[in-house]
Parts: sequence; C-alpha cells; structure tokens
Amino acid sequence: MVNNESQQLTLIFSALSDPTRRAMLKRLSEKEVSFAELSEPFAMTKSAITKHLKVLENSGLMRRTIDGRTHYCRLNPAPLEKAAEWVTFYQKFWQKKLDGLDAFLNESTHKSSE
Repeated sequence: MVNNESQQLTLIFSALSDPTRRAMLKRLSEKEVSFAELSEPFAMTKSAITKHLKVLENSGLMRRTIDGRTHYCRLNPAPLEKAAEWVTFYQKFWQKKLDGLDAFLNESTHKSSE
C-alpha cells in the first residue's frame, strides 16, 4: 500500500512536471496574485487555467483565498521542501555510488599502469 507521504510526493512531482504550472509557481513566488492576474500571460481558456490551478492546489503547492468575487492565489513552499528532501536523499545515494566507481576506476588504472 502506498503511504500518504508517497502520495503527496507523487502529486507534487506531477504538478511540477508541467511547464505552465512551473511558470505559475514562479509568478506566485514573487507575490500573491488574483486568478485573473495569474492567467494573463497564458494563452489558454479559463477552464484550462482552472485545471492547472486545481492540480497545484491538490499538490499543496498553492493556496487560494476568496475575497468577494476575486480569487487570490499564493505559493505554499512547504511541499517543495519535501520534494527537495527526497531529491537530496537520492543525490547522496548516487554520489556515494559514483564516488565508489571513481575510486575503483582510478585503482584499476593505477594497477594496469604498473
């Protein structure tokens, strides 16, 4: 069975996999903006923008507040920390493997030159 943290990572990486959503997150990293402001630079329908925002909300990367008829969106960076932790773990794992391979190759090269 897949645990809750694994499901959240899947949602985060799925949200980050799309260039439009990454561009939206970049804009949200600068300031909180209204739905209309956030959708301005994208040549797509309101429905398509809404779908992207739902993916960002479901992943926890974005929060939405409503003031009257205006929806405001803001970045929630906490899930990015979880993704960074996951990437860092595997980065360290592979770095150890590559360091070991490098040592082996250097040792093999040194022995063959004797």
